[in-house]
Amino acid sequence: MRRRRFFAWWLGVAACAAGCGTRHVTGGAAGLGAAFSINPGGRRWSKVGQAFAGAARAAGYETAAGTKITVTGLPALAAAELNDGQTLLETATPLSRLSGHVEVVVVPESSRFKDFESFGAHLRDRPGQTLLAGAPQGEPAHLLFGLIAKGLGADTRRVDYTGYPSIQEIMMALLSGKAAAAAGPLAYWRESIGAGRMRALAVSSARRVPGLDVPTLLESGVRVDFADWSAAFGPDEMPDDSRESAIRMCEEVTGSPGWQAACRAAGWLSIPLSGDDFALWLASEIARTRGVLRDLGLIDSTKATTCWGSCRRGH
Repeated sequence: MRRRRFFAWWLGVAACAAGCGTRHVTGGAAGLGAAFSINPGGRRWSKVGQAFAGAARAAGYETAAGTKITVTGLPALAAAELNDGQTLLETATPLSRLSGHVEVVVVPESSRFKDFESFGAHLRDRPGQTLLAGAPQGEPAHLLFGLIAKGLGADTRRVDYTGYPSIQEIMMALLSGKAAAAAGPLAYWRESIGAGRMRALAVSSARRVPGLDVPTLLESGVRVDFADWSAAFGPDEMPDDSRESAIRMCEEVTGSPGWQAACRAAGWLSIPLSGDDFALWLASEIARTRGVLRDLGLIDSTKATTCWGSCRRGH
């Protein structure tokens, strides 16, 4: 590994002062009088937190103080693993998955890799000579390349990945030949792809992105369905009645036209999953994230993945 730039930090579930609260007053699914304060767990989740709160208001919820709901996601989960911290299952109550960024693998238009097949063959056979770039190490782009390498049967520990703090620096690395391919949220690369400066080789979603003639990783022979997801969490040791009320609110809001419109406008996937189903999915996502970080040589942790049914939430 050429560079170990760990811009990993605990993005956690701390409440943000800019957050807003919601109270349902129309007798809907969450119940009359239920109050929730929706807050992003860090600056990177401010937009989705605001969109979720806005959709809640549009669905009939009023701003008020109440049970804190924090919007956070995959980077916080990965940061906890990198710092040997507690998982989101251990520090918060899972309520609902909300949205996700589709990731895309890109190369310069002049690249010798004309499609994912040629890129994948090179990465599989020469992982140490396939220079990869993206956001800082341990971030979703790095995780995605680790999953791709593993799916191709490459020696994952030999993956040569360099993390950069901005999309501009990633693009310069590609154009200058310091990197052969990069990964990141599709929304960040759409303009360059549309302008012909970059070529998209594959998207990380299970289905193709409408309006973009680019295959999925699954179509390309790599069994990976991946998104930089965000989700809603309640406080740790959340009372059961509060948890159920919050889950019902999340289900109502993520099923609303306002939320779907907000996701379309921002270019996010709407991927709602709530309650026990979300908790089980989160346990598998923790295991997958921990596994790929270990495969990449970033952690050596051997701690158990989850409580697997031994705790009160039945994870």
